[in-house]
Amino acid sequence: MFGNLDRAATLTNSSLFVALIAVFSWISIPIPLPIFPVPVTLQTLAVLLAAAVMKRQAIIPLVLYLVLGALGLPVFHNGMAGLGVIFGPTGGYLFGFIPAVLAAGIAYEHASREIRIAGLLLATAFIYLFGIIWLVLSTGMSINAALVSGMIPFLPGDLIKGVAVYVIAARLEKNPQCPARQ
Repeated sequence: MFGNLDRAATLTNSSLFVALIAVFSWISIPIPLPIFPVPVTLQTLAVLLAAAVMKRQAIIPLVLYLVLGALGLPVFHNGMAGLGVIFGPTGGYLFGFIPAVLAAGIAYEHASREIRIAGLLLATAFIYLFGIIWLVLSTGMSINAALVSGMIPFLPGDLIKGVAVYVIAARLEKNPQCPARQ
């Protein structure tokens, strides 16, 4: 590894984003559980930001994050951990982070503003798709009920998070020392 700056940057960014995703998952707005089984967190902001900075390599911190949570480290929302969370009602959203980070990461490999915005929108759609499908399968909710409790209330916040990621990433790219420029 000595002298390999790309590998060192990947390791540094991976550990940074695992920590950032974990910390942001603790920042949540509790919603009464019977109505909304999915908490509002800043987790998706960190996931999309990882993709914007690390491009397709952002899959590394996402997989590490899921493995650490599955092994029992309290990195999931509200300090939860374990396989029960992964296979519980919110597990689909967690697994949706994987295609989401790939979609946004690949989009951020392009300089086009439109492709990057489309990548962020597609990433958010993947999170909702996996989350809603798993919510229906794990709780027995109807698709309409899953949409009402697992997507619609989160649309305004996720729009704000997407705009924030776009603005932060654009700002980071102006910094000559930022790995997002590479």
